[in-house]
Amino acid sequence: MKSLIFLALSLSLQAAELPITIALTGEIGKYSVEDWKKDWPGCEFEDGIKEGHVSLKERDGVKCLRVNYAVGGIGPEKGGAGWRWPIGNHESAELHYTLQFSKDFDFVKGGKLPGFCGGPENVSGGRPADGSNGFSARLMWRKDGRGEAYVYHKNQPEKYGESFAFPEDFRFPIGKPVQVRLAVHMNASGKRDGILRVWITLPNEKERLVVDQSNLEWRSAATFGVDSLYFESFHGGNDSSWAPTRPCFAEFSQLKVVKSSGK
Repeated sequence: MKSLIFLALSLSLQAAELPITIALTGEIGKYSVEDWKKDWPGCEFEDGIKEGHVSLKERDGVKCLRVNYAVGGIGPEKGGAGWRWPIGNHESAELHYTLQFSKDFDFVKGGKLPGFCGGPENVSGGRPADGSNGFSARLMWRKDGRGEAYVYHKNQPEKYGESFAFPEDFRFPIGKPVQVRLAVHMNASGKRDGILRVWITLPNEKERLVVDQSNLEWRSAATFGVDSLYFESFHGGNDSSWAPTRPCFAEFSQLKVVKSSGK
């Protein structure tokens, strides 16, 4: 029933125009459920807000969401945050945001970062995409600050999605702002011509294309598109070996969804 309700809501927003900017309207401090509902209306679920994992901060005059990761915690409920925010239905879209890891950040084995998703179900966490139930395209940090795109699509080779690693020399810095740009273009029915591209801009460097995939089959038929911003950030993985060993956080600011040129 929840999936049907979410799909109906998404379809009702088909005409939503881009760009969409996420306005963080609360007071600096604890990010309450009420603040979250105001800034992210229409979500089907949330994890980490009521548990107190998220706070609103200000850095260089810009408001940001700080996600605190609990020592020993994995997943959004125990040590992070996650929700799916409907943005209308689009054949292509780009997500932009600024990311900054704390100076003492504990990368451990890896963890999730925001991206896009679409379709009537939440295909993540070992619930594979089959062409009709949806897709997801998030980012991950990995051990020692490496990066990758983490994707659920129709032809994923394993139950737990497929990873597209950033270049071997890439490392996420700690304590410094990073600009993220992620683009998804849906495939034509029956074709493997869907696109995923990711660009990262590190401090004092030029923007760099780190993922370029153009042979993805997000769906079997054109029954859904890019319909949600998938805000997820947590350590994991599915066991405690992924959990941070010291308190740490990441901050997210200047989130917006814009039109993508696609192909």
